Amino acid sequence: MTRADIANCPCGSAKVFAACCEPYISGAQVVPTAEALMRSRYTAFATLAADYLLASWHPDTRPTRVRLDEDQRWIGLSIKDTEAGGDNDSEGIVEFVARFKVNGRGHRLHERSRFEKIDGRWYYLNGDHL
Repeated sequence: MTRADIANCPCGSAKVFAACCEPYISGAQVVPTAEALMRSRYTAFATLAADYLLASWHPDTRPTRVRLDEDQRWIGLSIKDTEAGGDNDSEGIVEFVARFKVNGRGHRLHERSRFEKIDGRWYYLNGDHL
């Protein structure tokens, strides 16, 4: 899926892409919460936006590159829980389940992710697979 092909945002917000995750991925807006960063990162995986994934990764844990699989089709995101991660917080946790298919076979990624805000910007720090 390319960003040009999107009407509804892949993150599952029920908003159109242009009014949801696209402004964050394009850099036009700063992500306001840890959950919004989680949703926009999911959307970045779905739209193959590797640059955004790297830019939104915490500098202490950021890999040198992200390998995205064009055959991996992201089919759903469910936010299970959030702790802190709001406008006035410096840390947050988001537990989620992301569903995807590779070669027609379904998979799920269940993670409890940690986020940190540095100089007014949220970053994905790391996560525990559940």
